[in-house]
Amino acid sequence: MTDLPPRIYLVGARGSGKTTVGRLLAARLGWSFVDMDDVIEAAAVKSIAEIFATEGEPGFRDREADALAQIAHRPDHVIATGGGIILRPESRSRLCESGHCVWLTAPAETLWSRIQSDPTTTARRPALTGLTGIEEIRHVLASRESLYRSVAHQSIATDSQSPEAIVSAILAACSTSS
Repeated sequence: MTDLPPRIYLVGARGSGKTTVGRLLAARLGWSFVDMDDVIEAAAVKSIAEIFATEGEPGFRDREADALAQIAHRPDHVIATGGGIILRPESRSRLCESGHCVWLTAPAETLWSRIQSDPTTTARRPALTGLTGIEEIRHVLASRESLYRSVAHQSIATDSQSPEAIVSAILAACSTSS
């Protein structure tokens, strides 16, 4: 598979499967895997929730943009981005220009179920609106859909197929679009 892009970004809402699919995709390719949340937390020496609490969303988005700028030059990487990476125009441009962007999608109910079953989500990631649970997810999906669409070279629904099938679909699309 020598005709692959230099890096593959996975974008989508919290709970869409970016980390799970990303790890499998990187293993299949023999590439490195990076979860941007891990990069941001390591640089800040605090959790994303703590960053939001002490620096607010603008401070977090600054850190996120800095992390993307660092990662966007690494070849042979699969990168699971944070759900809000698409909120800043410069981040959207960098994603589109430096790699193949795969938008992982799922209905709000599926995302909510996955988030509830992940024990690290509540402690690590803050609420984004004054809404709770599935209402917040619906709101975030509605407000970000056009932004995800604008960066996506490919879109894959993750609610009806296995992570392995999703990886195969990504690889097939990357091979034909390069």
